[in-house]
Amino acid sequence: MPRIDTVIFDVGNVLLDWNPRHLYRKLFAGDEAAMEQFLANVCTHEWNRSQDAGRSFAEGARLLKADHPDKAALIDAYCARFDEMMPGPIAGSVAILAELKAVGTPLYCLTNFSAETYPATFERFEFLRWFEGILVSGEVGIIKPDPRIFELLIERFAMDPRRAVYIDDVEANVTAARPFGIHAIHFTTAAALRPELVELGLLPAQPISRAR
Repeated sequence: MPRIDTVIFDVGNVLLDWNPRHLYRKLFAGDEAAMEQFLANVCTHEWNRSQDAGRSFAEGARLLKADHPDKAALIDAYCARFDEMMPGPIAGSVAILAELKAVGTPLYCLTNFSAETYPATFERFEFLRWFEGILVSGEVGIIKPDPRIFELLIERFAMDPRRAVYIDDVEANVTAARPFGIHAIHFTTAAALRPELVELGLLPAQPISRAR
């Protein structure tokens, strides 16, 4: 087997803390039950995935407001205040990314993200500019775990999948990557991730100090 020398990262909940609750706790003034009901029945995870797959937020909001006209302002906030769902990076993961960058590892990104909200996120977080290539689901109209997005990733960046490791917090996405020969890791914490990368020979046993 070829030596693994390339690392592909997911973004949400691997490198960035993303959760709509960060925003909606403010909008529901701490009423957790009402917030959870809203996220379970109005701006649901599956509804948001349609934007990640290429649907515009305007169209997604239009569909929801037809059924929930009393929630119009809350629905519109999902896109308008999307940045408030991301209070910041997952520090340990970004430190690992910096270590990999410091030793010259080819870095790529494969993320389920709306084409509308990704550009502002890219500008906000400087470390997203460390990648040699980024594939955003909303820009290509294919969403993980659809195997076609992994095919496109491999083709677009002329990647040997047997030399790549992929890191994602969603088990279904990890499972979808493996048939291509990619060494896929289910991300839980940065503390658990680093030893796996050490074992693969991508990082030294001790963290690189002052990695950039």
